[in-house]
Amino acid sequence: MFRSVLVLTLIAGMLTSCGFRRKKYDNPITKDTKQPDKVLFDKAINDIEHGRYEVARITLNTLINTYDQSEFLAKAKLAIADSWFREGGAHGLAQAEAEYKDFILFYPTMEESAESQEKICTIHYKQMEKADRDMTQALRAEDECRQLMVQFPNSKFVPEAQQLLRNIQEAIGDGEFKVGDFYHRKGSNPAAANRLNRLVDQYPLYSKADEALWELADSYTRMGTRFRKQAGDAYARIVKEYPLSDYVDAAKKRLNELELPIPAPDPAAYARMKYDQEHPTKAGMLAKSTGFLRHGPDVSHAAKSGTPAMTSIQPTVPASVPAPAGAAGFSGDVTASTVTDSSALDNNPDARKNPPSTEAKATTSSSDPLPSNYQQPKAQKKKKKSKNAPADQAPASSTPASTSTTPPASK
Repeated sequence: MFRSVLVLTLIAGMLTSCGFRRKKYDNPITKDTKQPDKVLFDKAINDIEHGRYEVARITLNTLINTYDQSEFLAKAKLAIADSWFREGGAHGLAQAEAEYKDFILFYPTMEESAESQEKICTIHYKQMEKADRDMTQALRAEDECRQLMVQFPNSKFVPEAQQLLRNIQEAIGDGEFKVGDFYHRKGSNPAAANRLNRLVDQYPLYSKADEALWELADSYTRMGTRFRKQAGDAYARIVKEYPLSDYVDAAKKRLNELELPIPAPDPAAYARMKYDQEHPTKAGMLAKSTGFLRHGPDVSHAAKSGTPAMTSIQPTVPASVPAPAGAAGFSGDVTASTVTDSSALDNNPDARKNPPSTEAKATTSSSDPLPSNYQQPKAQKKKKKSKNAPADQAPASSTPASTSTTPPASK
């Protein structure tokens, strides 16, 4: 009896997933009129509900092109994007993203624009790979979710976008941690320290940030005593920012050995970790047994509270690489502005019309020293040997020029 019920349940689930049950499309306009544009709109909505997406798009395009002053114009454009979103697939989702972006561009003040941006975020979120694979879709999803929070800060979709952003950054952080952990196990301490330091600075809400800090401090310790301060800072961050971590006691012990002060736990960090422990994401029995078949990453350990990072992760230079003397580096933002004077291009000199002079070219070419292994090119035509010259003696003109094995002295 139990096997029969299980088989029937599986068959019902397969039929549902194959599309026999259609989700009702929420018609944003419920006004019952007999206007031609409303008739076309209702017909297209009915086609979307029954999976006739191509027919629905033809009907909606007819409405847009025929009734360009219709009150259903914006809704029709949004319905086209929704039809692509429902159709799915790589092609359908790409077309849906383009249509949603067009809708936001033409109707930025409508409430549906925030929903469109949320669906763009969802499009890339659904296409995310596992943490040890390509991160392209995860990075795109991170950018789109941040765009929703920045462009529509008062929207009702912001809390959902925040949680999606935490899940996305959990997946990206897990990929960074796998690389840093590999370097740490291999013994490439500078590479491990660089990758793990970037991880904990960018994604402090990552579920294994305390373990990353522990390996970061261990990498600095192995690099020598001159990195004693960096190792102590990593141990102190475990005690202060992750007070409920299993590494707290060991970090305090290492700080005592280094004769460094032990910081007090941060109350906000304690409250955040306490909330996450009390609200875990419990995976079902089916999800546990089929986890290896999952296309996307496992984000069940993602944080449930806290502000996600609002900047993209940037590459950094390992601490073991010495900085060039006198190189302060560039600090600031690169900005661009529109030229308001239309005669600037006509009046200002054009660099292309003033090429460098011949003397400047000669000075520049003569000032460049030749490399030590430089050899004179051989002549294309060899001179004939003189009849009076002995056979074992080469003519003077064929003697190759001697080349110096040391670079020329600087003036």
